[in-house]
Amino acid sequence: MEISFRGKKVFVTGAGQGIGRGIAEQLWRTGAKVVAVSRTRSHLETLQNEYPSIDIVELDVGDWDKTREVIESLGHFDALVNNAGIGLCQPFLECTPEAFDTTMNINLKSIINVSQVVAKKMIENKTQGAIVNVSSQASKAALKDHTIYSASKAGLDAVTRAMALELGPYGIRVNAVNPTVIMTAMGRIGWADPDKANTMLSKIPLGRFGEVSEVVDAVLYLLSDKASMINGVELPIDGGFLAT
Repeated sequence: MEISFRGKKVFVTGAGQGIGRGIAEQLWRTGAKVVAVSRTRSHLETLQNEYPSIDIVELDVGDWDKTREVIESLGHFDALVNNAGIGLCQPFLECTPEAFDTTMNINLKSIINVSQVVAKKMIENKTQGAIVNVSSQASKAALKDHTIYSASKAGLDAVTRAMALELGPYGIRVNAVNPTVIMTAMGRIGWADPDKANTMLSKIPLGRFGEVSEVVDAVLYLLSDKASMINGVELPIDGGFLAT
């Protein structure tokens, strides 16, 4: 199955590294005009060095007003990937209001903000676009020390469903992907401890963690016309974790 985004303009947040970078790169390979967003300039510069035609935007999506101003200035998009996120892990009894506010601001509030601006432009231009929100298996299952993170991702799943309901009549599809642990550069470091890794791996029927490409492929499919009747879905990419 061949997927092409030739002639499409796609906005990707959290595109400086990891899953977001993988999505931006593969969208570029399939012909998209990619606008890659990150708050870390050095990550964006290395991305543009490899792919000079990718437009880069240094932006902290946690800043509501600045984010709206920047996205408004970039014009119309055919698709959006909300990948920017933060994970602050604390035991339930030690959760702080600062961690709650910071996490919800990035993982939930910023996605509503970005999506509002992009979706309004889609509607104005009568574009039957697609939006994919990067959620987590943590929205569906309890994970130790993930109280606030899990709540933010469960909220994101709810927002995804609401967006699908309200934007669907305009021909705009909205879906989420819910990955397990993914072997990004940070993931390989964070899960290098065999005891920690084996506890999680024992709950995954396929017996391994995911690769970045496996999330990228799912996201591109959901963005593409091949998924034209898929709307409001939360797709686990977890090797069966949620089936157990």
